[in-house]
Parts: sequence; C-alpha cells; structure tokens
Amino acid sequence: MTPTRRAGRALRVLVIGAGVSGISVARGLLRDGHDVTVFDQRRDASAGGGAVTIWSNGETVLRQLGVHMDGAGQLLSRVRVLTSRGHRLATLDVAAMGDRLGAPVRMVPRRVLLERLLEGFPVDRIRCGSRAVGVASTRAGVEVEFEDGGAAAGDVVIGADGLHSVVRDVVGAAPAQPTGWCSWQGLITVPGLAGERGAIIVIGEGGNTGVWPAGGGEVQWWFDLPWSYDFVRQARPIDVIRSQFGGWSNEVDLVLARLTDEDLADSPYPHFRHPIPEVSVPGPLTLLGDAAHAMPPTLAQGTNQALLDTMVLCRALSDVGRRPHAGAGDFAGDLSRELCAALRWYEKTRRRRVGAVSRVASLQVAHGESMLRPAALISDSLHTRMLTAFLRWTSHRRLSAAIDRGLGAAVPVPAGRR
Repeated sequence: MTPTRRAGRALRVLVIGAGVSGISVARGLLRDGHDVTVFDQRRDASAGGGAVTIWSNGETVLRQLGVHMDGAGQLLSRVRVLTSRGHRLATLDVAAMGDRLGAPVRMVPRRVLLERLLEGFPVDRIRCGSRAVGVASTRAGVEVEFEDGGAAAGDVVIGADGLHSVVRDVVGAAPAQPTGWCSWQGLITVPGLAGERGAIIVIGEGGNTGVWPAGGGEVQWWFDLPWSYDFVRQARPIDVIRSQFGGWSNEVDLVLARLTDEDLADSPYPHFRHPIPEVSVPGPLTLLGDAAHAMPPTLAQGTNQALLDTMVLCRALSDVGRRPHAGAGDFAGDLSRELCAALRWYEKTRRRRVGAVSRVASLQVAHGESMLRPAALISDSLHTRMLTAFLRWTSHRRLSAAIDRGLGAAVPVPAGRR
C-alpha cells in the first residue's frame, strides 16, 4: 500500500487488536501518513471462524482502503426469507440494492477478507504475542502496558480488541449483555449448493437458520437457538440441531446431512450486545468495531459497522497535527486538545447510527407462523427498498462521497519516502 502525502506531524497511533477491525483502521491511518503500530495477543494475525457478509457500505470502505475484493467469496443476488413451514415471507433483491448503493454484496470467508486487508500491509507494523493489560495517560500522550512488562508510547490508542476489550474496560464502558440466543455456525462444502448466488433464511418459533454461499464451493451455515449462562453443551449436539431444524428447507437438509459433531466443535457462539456509550470516552483513546458495539449477527452488519468506524475515524484524524503552532512548548498541549476533540467527534458521529443498527439487530427473529404472516403481505420491492434506505441512512453517504473525492485528488508518496 502507498501512503498519501501528509503535511505536519504524523500521529503515533497504537492499535490494540489485529483482526479485521484493527487491520482496517491501521491500513486507513497508514494510508493517511500516520505512524501506526498494531498489537495483538495472538501468535499470528490469522483469522478463523466462518464467513462474513460484506454489504455495499462495507465494500465502499474497502475500496477506499485500496483493498481489492474481486474474486473473493461469492457475490449475492438475492436473499429468500421463509418460515419453518415453507411459506415465503420475502425475497430481497440484493443485486438491485448493490446497484442503488454503488457496490455489490458478497459473502466472504473471514480468513480471505483478512488476507486481502493484509496485502501490501507492512508486516513490521504488527507485534503479535503482545497482550495489553492496561492503558495510562501521560504528559506526552498515552502508554499501553503489556503482560510481559513491556510498554509502548503513542499519541492515541484505538481499542479494536473485540468483545472482551481491555481498552473498553479502561474507559469504563458498560460490559456486553447476552441477548438470550446463540449461533451454531461454520463453513462447509456442499456440492449441491456450490456456485449459488442466492442465500436463504428460515425462521421458526424455536429458532432460525441460514445457508449463504461463501465462494469456493463453501457455504456459511448457522442455527440460532436460545442460550443462557447455565447452558450445558450436549454430548451429541448434531442430534439436537437435526431434531430442531430438519425439514425446514431443502438447502437446510443438505447442510444437515453433511454436518457432524466435529463441525460443531467450536460452537455455540453466544450473542452479546454492547450498550453504546452515551458519554464521551476521556483522553486520547477510543473504541472501534466489536470493542465499541458488539451486536447479534442478525443483520450481518458487524464487520460493515467496523469498516464504517474506520472510515469516520480516519476522517476525524485526517487534519489533526496539521495546524501551525506558536512554539514547541505549545505543541504537546495543543495536539492533545485537538486530538481529543477529533476523537469525540468520531464517537458522536457514529453513536446514533450504529446504535440504530444495534437495536434492529437485537430484535428477536424467531417467531411462530402467525406472528410472521404479516411480513408476507409486504411486496418484495418494498422489503428491498426499506433495507436499502436503512443501509443508506446508517452509512454516512455524504461523508463517504467526500472521502472518495479527496482520495481521488490525493498525491501518492513512494513507500520508501515515509
């Protein structure tokens, strides 16, 4: 990746977490000429898990970051929503949504997305095996303390360390709360579904399920069931899953026929929701992605909201450190105030819209047939327009367009001159 020219002092940015969220914001800030280091407690920056849906809002941000997704995963053209008795509720025309929003919708394995984000990313900027245990403000900025006794100093800390974020604990934000549901999920190869561009969601009274093509012959499957802290994992969970979801649809039955208890070994994944902080985070640190707003996967928006965080945060920091100062003695204090103001603007800008996404994602999906029937009375075109409008409103379209114009006019700087 090639950074753009930056006038003024580059910010020293410490990013905690080298997942999709952390690498995304690090990539954006490096693009903008900042001095960025990423820390992660894992031994390497690989990604596990299943696949994620990249909606048009996320695809737009990836394009701004210089991440090329051509050939990755599977482009989607439609999503069919059915009841467990086979009655159609809606067919979302996601191809039309992509046309209206300016970018396609695709399903992509998380590992593939992280690989694309790391293409051209300077590997010496990632410090694995570094478990953050604390963050402290200093006269010169902020310092991160690590489990091995080491420390790193910078101007700003970005907590992109997921659901159990250390940085979130430091700023005193409320802990995540369980929603009462969990997902059994993963990727599997199903020859009968290979190459499909359509996804399916099936909703019943006791749960819901989905089968979404993820490219390369793989499909993302999930089965959502109730969960609580006293949950006891069954000895043979596949029997329970088949008993609950068998016969719900042909696609679901094809997946169930191939699944084994080994495929369910890492499941279930409880659903949590972070209360969106109503007060500003103090000092030169902030949160991003699941560390800021973990939410149930109902809308498949978690990754996309993290990418939107990246877009807005990079914009907030784009002008920090560029202003002239009266002298060296004034610089540290002026920079700190300017930086904190930019971070608070980012948090305020994101709070309302990501809060709306989180509230909708947290609505209970599983219902009986009688509760679901009214949805079938709405036309497919209206369902599609409603979701399109919701994504457009929550995606900072004007800000995104301004960033696109700015990147188009930016003058690239050869990598060796940073």
